[in-house]
Amino acid sequence: MVGIDVSKAHLDVAIEGKAAVVRFDNDAAGCAALAAAVIGAELVVVEATGGYEMAIVRTLMAAGIAVAVVNPRQIRDFARASGRLAKTDQVDARVIRHFARAMRPAQIPHIDDGRIALAALVTRRRQLVDMAVAEKNRLEHAPQAVAVLIAETLAALKAQLARVDAAIALAIDAEPDMTARRDLLLTIPGIGEVGAAVLIAELPELGAIDDKKLAALVGVAPMAHDSGTWRGQRHIAGGRATVRCALYMATLSAIRCSPAIKAFYTRLRDAGKPPKVAIVAAMRKFIIMINTILKRSTPWNEPNNTVAEVPRRSLERRGGNPPVRQAAPCRPLGKGGRIAEPGRSFPGERLPALQSR
Repeated sequence: MVGIDVSKAHLDVAIEGKAAVVRFDNDAAGCAALAAAVIGAELVVVEATGGYEMAIVRTLMAAGIAVAVVNPRQIRDFARASGRLAKTDQVDARVIRHFARAMRPAQIPHIDDGRIALAALVTRRRQLVDMAVAEKNRLEHAPQAVAVLIAETLAALKAQLARVDAAIALAIDAEPDMTARRDLLLTIPGIGEVGAAVLIAELPELGAIDDKKLAALVGVAPMAHDSGTWRGQRHIAGGRATVRCALYMATLSAIRCSPAIKAFYTRLRDAGKPPKVAIVAAMRKFIIMINTILKRSTPWNEPNNTVAEVPRRSLERRGGNPPVRQAAPCRPLGKGGRIAEPGRSFPGERLPALQSR
């Protein structure tokens, strides 16, 4: 087992069986030397450090070495639980090595250059949307002299957004696997070009893991909060916020245009569930259905039975099954995933991440 503490300039490496912690430069030459030093390791665990870890991760993957990237909070909690309160780069490298042996985190799948490029483009698109929204908010109260400058900035952002959208489409077309995944995703009601790109770039595990793990990874799995005889409320927690945002907007559209998702949402609402609880439950059901589609490589086929299951006790309280309402016609999504009303278009905007506790 090998633990690597990552910083902008250095890589501190703790190798099992060796007392000393070795330091390498965090550059191409240093990464190559580090990979040669740990060749044959059972697992190399790296702490996520704002992107500074990507160079060594890619170098290790290219050398065929198993790599796991873990959340720094997990490492710090593990250190506290082990009684290690001091924090230096060498101490952190040893803690990461001990964490690797005790917890055995899962190896991350191979990341190819095409997916890395697509993820960068999707991230850049999100940044442009956020900047455009901020500028539009400033424009509302800006004097005329400043409004002209803001309008120029908005025009530049809009032009760059169009270029990024084109680059995203080209990046997906260049990879047959991503093209096939996009074509399957576009058959699903509520999923558009932007939503498909987010799922492909930021949720590569889609179609490869089981439903419960996927729901937890996205952050739509209810977490228990019980103690003894006390039963607390369930809340979603953790997960990938950017994926959850895209899934949220796709689910809102699917509730309107997919009879299966609409029936599931409607029955939960009729059973007395609050709107946001019903939407999150529909998100979980929706991502599981998407996972099944990609796992089986089968296009979306609207289920014949649109009566979704809800807890039996909820139905008994209501005294029977609720009527299934007619599904609303599907409305297209705007560039940012927002539902476009007839005769009105939306700029590319993104919904903030769902609040979780």
